[in-house]
Amino acid sequence: MDLRDNITSEYFSAANKLKAKNARRKIVAYVESYDDVLFWRTLLGNYEDESRYFEIMLPSHNNTLERGKRSAMMKLLYKNVGEDMIACVDADYDYLLQGATHISKGIIENPYIFHTYAYSIENLQCYAPSLHNVCVMVTLNDHAIFDFVYFMREYSKAIFPLLVWSILFYRKGTYGKFSITDFNNISGLSGFNFKDPEPSLASLRNKVFKKVNWLRRQNPDAKEDYKKVEDDIQRLGVTPETTYLYIQGHHLFDKIIVPIMNKVCSKLIRDRENEIRSQSMHATQMRNELSCYSHSTQDIPQMLKKNSGYIISPQFRKMQEDVERYLQINN
Repeated sequence: MDLRDNITSEYFSAANKLKAKNARRKIVAYVESYDDVLFWRTLLGNYEDESRYFEIMLPSHNNTLERGKRSAMMKLLYKNVGEDMIACVDADYDYLLQGATHISKGIIENPYIFHTYAYSIENLQCYAPSLHNVCVMVTLNDHAIFDFVYFMREYSKAIFPLLVWSILFYRKGTYGKFSITDFNNISGLSGFNFKDPEPSLASLRNKVFKKVNWLRRQNPDAKEDYKKVEDDIQRLGVTPETTYLYIQGHHLFDKIIVPIMNKVCSKLIRDRENEIRSQSMHATQMRNELSCYSHSTQDIPQMLKKNSGYIISPQFRKMQEDVERYLQINN
């Protein structure tokens, strides 16, 4: 049996009490998947000191702590987490649902459950102000040939009405009227060209315009509810310019950001290779330099997963405030 089965915060509290008085207190932080470990270490590691440290772990595959937020949280929610055992999860829509479901209520109210304030860690790894640095990590070329901040701002403004409709239906439990899958299908990019992204944005705006008009016709009495949801999610920190942080993370990562970065980084790599060719004194030097450079470039998804540029984001600051509040109460 896995030692992580059927354990609670009290188990770890008792273990801490058995230690010597000057021993550091261990706080176990359960996360959803392997990809989450580095992200939550980046947050929690800053709060380790001579009195405490965090051990970030994956739930057991068995019994109480099944992997995955839905199964794990249903069992952990009000029963197992506490001062010495916390849960760290993607917010998904639960933050924006503001207690409309059992899971949402627990995630936003339980002081021992920490969430991302964005849909997922993937959204924060795709934090627009950090994406140029990721390109540099991938290509070792610092030439800024694409304005990620501008593009993601315009992309977000285009899809913001879809997010409002989506949250409206999910809060009412009628998400079948406009599912996340429907959202993803409309919010995808077509014909993207990093040298001239405007046609792609125009096509997106046109798709959103048609869908929003259709939703209005299908839900003629929803005008007041739409306005309430729009105001409420903006109160929670969602702005038309940052909508991309609140859409499904895998869709953003795999279907929007990685394809854009593939095109941008390919151009940066070609430029660097051409520079090497033009500056090489002879063929042998050129081959050696090109080989060295080729071995130095990195994989885009892997560099995004290691990207920590989100630490300057308002969402990450909210996460820090939650941890600081928890530590202040439980010291």
